[in-house]
Amino acid sequence: MTPSTHHTHSTANTPAAEARTTLVTGGTGKTGRRVAARLTERGLPVRIASRGGGTPFVWEEPDTWDGALDGVGAVYLSYYPDLAFPGAAETVGAFAERAVAKGVHRLVLLSGRGEEGALISEGKVRSSGADVTVVRASWFNQNFDEGFFLEPVLAGELALPTGDAVEPFVDVDDVADVAVAALTDDRHIGRTYELSGPRLIGFAEIAGELSRATGREITYAPVTLEEYRDFLLSVGAPADFADLFELINDGRNAHVVNGVEEVLGRRPRDFTDFAADVARTGVWRP
Repeated sequence: MTPSTHHTHSTANTPAAEARTTLVTGGTGKTGRRVAARLTERGLPVRIASRGGGTPFVWEEPDTWDGALDGVGAVYLSYYPDLAFPGAAETVGAFAERAVAKGVHRLVLLSGRGEEGALISEGKVRSSGADVTVVRASWFNQNFDEGFFLEPVLAGELALPTGDAVEPFVDVDDVADVAVAALTDDRHIGRTYELSGPRLIGFAEIAGELSRATGREITYAPVTLEEYRDFLLSVGAPADFADLFELINDGRNAHVVNGVEEVLGRRPRDFTDFAADVARTGVWRP
C-alpha cells in the first residue's frame, strides 16, 4: 500500500471533474450503480455502460468500446467476472489503451486484495498513460444480498469451501464512496488504496449474524473446493469462482486495512449494521 498520508473527505469536485463525462463500466453492478448514483447526485455527467443498457458495452466485444468511450474524460473500471480470471489483464489493458487514445485522462480501477492475476491487470492499466487510482477491495458484504451468497442465505445454509477462514468484509457503499472521491479529487491520482471492513469475520460468525438479523436459523456448512466447483457448474456459474476462495483460505487477506479511513476520514461500515439494514428490506425472506 502507498504511504499513509491522511486525506480528509471533500465533497467539492475538482474543476476537471465538473467538465468531464465519467463512463461507469459495470454500471448496473454492485459498485457501478452506486458510483453512478453518487456522481449524478453531485450533478456530474455520467454514462452507464452495461451489457443490456442504453450504452451497450461488452468486455468480450471490443467493437462496443468506442461508442461507450466517445466524449468521455474519466472511467470507473470494474471488470466482470473478475480481474484475476484468465484473459482479464489483456482485455483490461487493451481497453485502457483504447480509452486513452479516445481522450480519457482519468481511470479508477476496482481491483481485489491479494490477487496475483489482478496485479497484472493493475500494471497494464497504469502503463496506459492515464492518471490512475487503484482501489483494492476485500470481499463485499453485498455478496450476501446482491451476489452469489444470496441463494444460500435464502436456503438457510451457507455451504462454502472456507473452513475456519476469516475475511474483513467491506461494504460496497464504502467502496463506492472511495471510488467517487478518486474520480473527483486529483489528490488521489497515482495512489493505491486497500479497503476492508473494521474487523475480521468468519463464515460461522456470519451465519450467526444473519440468523440474528433475519430471525431465522442460517447455518454454515463447510464443503470441499471440489464440491463447491461442482455446485457452481450445476448453477451455470464460472467454475473459476471457486479459485477465488484460495484468497480467503490461505490467510493472505486476513488483516484489516485502513483505506476507507485514509480516503474518507471515517470508519468503515460494520457487517452487523449492514445485516440489520438489509434484513429490514425483506430481501432475505425466503
